[in-house]
Amino acid sequence: MKLIHALELITAEYIIAQSRFEKFNNQLDDFEVLLEAVTQLWDSIKHNLPKQQARDEAIQVAAMAIRFITDCT
Repeated sequence: MKLIHALELITAEYIIAQSRFEKFNNQLDDFEVLLEAVTQLWDSIKHNLPKQQARDEAIQVAAMAIRFITDCT
């Protein structure tokens, strides 16, 4: 996967998250969402699920990390 395509997927996921959820009020809320995304990624890897599923989870992790950054500003 090319970098530009990966960034497009992450951006799309970020936009979806922005439309579904209001801005979090504190870093703890942001961190809990990010941690949940990382946990789901780890579970997909740990259970040897298809690479596509792990990739989708990684996209969510990246989008939530960006959300953490933008909500902290």
